[in-house]
Amino acid sequence: MQGFTVIDLIILIVYLAAVLFAGLHFSKKEMKGKEFFHGDGTIPWWVTSVSIFATLLSPISFLSLAGNSYAGSWILWFAQLGMLVAIPITIKFFLPIYSKLNIDTAYHYLELRFGSKSLRILGAVMFIVYQIGRMSIIMYLPSMVLANLTGINVNILIIVMGVIAIIYSYTGGLKSVLWTDFIQGSVLLVGVTFALVFLVCKINGGFGAIFDAFGQGKFLTPDEPIFSPSIMKNSVFLLIVGAGFNTCSSYISSQDIVQRFTTTTDTKQLNKMMLTNGALSIFIATVFYLIGTGLYVFYGQNPALAQTAQQDQIFASFIAYQLPVGITGLLLAAIYAASQSTLSTGLNSVATSWTMDIQERLSKKEMSFEKQTKIAQYVSLGVGIVAILVSMVLANGEIKSAYEWFNGFMGLVLGVLGGTFVLGVFTKVANTTGAFVAFGVSAVVMVIIKYTMPGVSIWSYSIISIALSLIIGVPVSYISRKIKGDTSVPVANSTVFKN
Repeated sequence: MQGFTVIDLIILIVYLAAVLFAGLHFSKKEMKGKEFFHGDGTIPWWVTSVSIFATLLSPISFLSLAGNSYAGSWILWFAQLGMLVAIPITIKFFLPIYSKLNIDTAYHYLELRFGSKSLRILGAVMFIVYQIGRMSIIMYLPSMVLANLTGINVNILIIVMGVIAIIYSYTGGLKSVLWTDFIQGSVLLVGVTFALVFLVCKINGGFGAIFDAFGQGKFLTPDEPIFSPSIMKNSVFLLIVGAGFNTCSSYISSQDIVQRFTTTTDTKQLNKMMLTNGALSIFIATVFYLIGTGLYVFYGQNPALAQTAQQDQIFASFIAYQLPVGITGLLLAAIYAASQSTLSTGLNSVATSWTMDIQERLSKKEMSFEKQTKIAQYVSLGVGIVAILVSMVLANGEIKSAYEWFNGFMGLVLGVLGGTFVLGVFTKVANTTGAFVAFGVSAVVMVIIKYTMPGVSIWSYSIISIALSLIIGVPVSYISRKIKGDTSVPVANSTVFKN
């Protein structure tokens, strides 16, 4: 049980230096305007696909997925199968529209569809606030884990992570971010798969012992049904459908994901991105859950080797104390990698959204590509510094309540935003008035549900908010059109209907 050694520290430092070098390498060509925001057209679809995978797999997932199956069952694994709902919907209905409209950002669609700059700005503001908080928490969590394992001051780890991400996000724009995401996502895939193989080799009975544990309630417990008509109780069906709508809302309305779709207008490449991302996500989730159940069996067989009882730290503890020297450093680097890829994506997407959705909409003069790029770089730098500072405050205070409050409130944002996009794409009658009213009502209702009806499963949130957007948005739009005598139709290619 060697723990974190000097060799592991050297590997961690070399890895971080390599990531920084790679980011700077891909930013050699000066990027301006649309190239800074969308890339220069040379980025392969498979790089973008791994980047989407790395963006969605935050360190929160990295540390908690294995912990979930270690301490409980595989019920939450079925949330990953929501991809089977989200991907076909996104490919069939949304990607063709985004491609034909050639949108600059996710919220550009709202302006084109509803003819409202205000709605575009509202969507961007909601996303930016959500993303800044998310970035702060994502820097904090893995830094605390590494600090506990390595003895390095948590503030130093936060600053290093933030500065590296800021440097290559600032200099190279989206191209630099996508390639570094690809490298970090690849390291994560290889490293975690190796950890599973190593773990299985250390278990008496190998995979057979893990599968035996499934029959002892480690796959599904008796109170976790396949189907339940109630939204108050988690079931396999609710997790698949609810997580499907959650993921779909992220795909269609979150700028950090939609920005990847703007790298090309080739729908065949977009479809390949989505399918590959889905396959990678389901694969890595399965590996994590196998690791969790494997850790349950391993520590059951070797109770004296357990270094922690905390489920979210159990995998990191195994990495530090059971893996060979050197591999430990690489795997802890993979945890750091999950954070950096999400952080760099967040910085670039916030800078893009602020510049194109807010600054340019409010500017009375058309901005040159040079000015757009310079503003985005300054925003990336400023937001990165703010996120570092907020993360350091969280690291030196009481995180639990702040973390739960933020996720409890801001986790609703993408569902509400997603409802507005669904309203625009699937109806012809919806107008600006209906969109604003539906957005406001669904936001208020979802906050009420979250804070006064704790029995409602969080996996039903996106289903409820999207349904509310349609139930409120369609009749309000119809009534407002009648009152105003409005007979206008949506711009071409902005709905699933042919104009």
